[in-house]
Amino acid sequence: MQTSSLLRQLVVGTSVTHGQLQKPVNRLTGPATQCQCSTSTSKQMRLRTNISETVKRKISLGARILRVGGVEKVFQQFFTTEEGEKLLKVSHCYLSTTSGPLAGFLFISTYKVAFCSERTVKVFTQNGNMLRIRYKVVIPLKKIKSMNQTENMQKPRQKYIEIVTEDNFEFWLMGVLKYHKTFQYLQEAVSQA
Repeated sequence: MQTSSLLRQLVVGTSVTHGQLQKPVNRLTGPATQCQCSTSTSKQMRLRTNISETVKRKISLGARILRVGGVEKVFQQFFTTEEGEKLLKVSHCYLSTTSGPLAGFLFISTYKVAFCSERTVKVFTQNGNMLRIRYKVVIPLKKIKSMNQTENMQKPRQKYIEIVTEDNFEFWLMGVLKYHKTFQYLQEAVSQA
């Protein structure tokens, strides 16, 4: 996995993410209507930050990747890895959450599928103190029951990936950079698990 390639995807992929999330998901037809994205205007406005702000964030993230020593090192820094585990693919995407889409990276390895948010999110402890943490999701490949590709019927360029676990949790990914290639890596990883 080449770091310069990921850096180029981070900056070049910026324009892709803006147009794909402008309509509330409840206007979609088909299975993607189950996706629980926030439809409030404030959430949509947060996605449409000005371009210079977005590019600054992405360059900062790219600098971090270079400083740490590549995307594999970032993966190992954010997630516990098993002996012999190899990173297969990294893709920028949005994870649908109950409070709205969350920008981050999808990591596909030989043992798991993992998502880590680009930015930190605020959470509050029991004593009311605020913490900033990265939003992370880890799904062992053996726990994945099914994966589906879905698209917005009115805007076929808007594609989604649904991952369903054995305990029937659904994870929706949207705005996936290199959508078809990423889905292919997911299929191969799950079939070899």
